[in-house]
Amino acid sequence: MTLSRSDMAALVARDIPDGAYVNLGIGQPTTVADHLAPERGIVLHTENGMLGMGPLNEDDPDPDLINAGKQPVTELPGAAYFHHADSFAMMRGGHLDVCVLGAFQVSAGGDLANWHTGEPGAIPAVGGAMDLAIGAKEVYVMMSLFARDGSPKLVPACTYPLTGLACVSRVYTEHAVFHLGPSGVVVAETFGTTVGELRARLAVPLLGGE
Repeated sequence: MTLSRSDMAALVARDIPDGAYVNLGIGQPTTVADHLAPERGIVLHTENGMLGMGPLNEDDPDPDLINAGKQPVTELPGAAYFHHADSFAMMRGGHLDVCVLGAFQVSAGGDLANWHTGEPGAIPAVGGAMDLAIGAKEVYVMMSLFARDGSPKLVPACTYPLTGLACVSRVYTEHAVFHLGPSGVVVAETFGTTVGELRARLAVPLLGGE
C-alpha cells in the first residue's frame, strides 16, 4: 500500500537528526511536528519568529500563537520569540540543520520549484521558501509523486519557476523515498510499488532496487 500523509510525516520525523534545528514549511510539512518525540531534542523554528514550536493545537487555539501558515500551534518549554528579521537571519545564515518543504516539482539534480506553477491566474506565494532552500543545511521535500493529471513531479528538469538550485537532498512521497546527490537519484524505500514500476513511470534515471 502507498503511504498516507501521516505515514509520510512519520518517515520524515524519523530521519531528522536528534537535536536538529528544523523549519517545517506550510502545508504537509507541518504535520511532521506531531511525530517528533520531545526526548529527541529537535527544536522547531517558524519564520514568523519562534523557536521551540510544538505540535498543532486545533482543540484550544491561542490566536496569538500561530505558525507561518497561520495555524494554531503549541509552545514547548524554553520556547523563544523574536523579530521577523532575526528569524530570516537564522534562515539565511545557515543556522537551520533541516527544512521540510512541499513542492510542485523537484529535478533529478535537486532543483526545487514550489512557489508558482506559472499558470495564468495562479497566485504566486514564495514566502520564505527561497531563504530556506539556500540557507538550510539540508532540504527535505514532502510531496505526492504524481500531479492530478498523472504527470510526474520528480522530473529531469523543472519546468516551473525555480525556488532554489541543487538544494534538495531527500524527497518523501506516498510511493517511495528518494535520496538525491552527485551520483543521481537513489530509491531508498518503496511502498506499494517496485523500483521497476517507478522506472516505467518516471523519466528520471533511478538507482537502487537491483
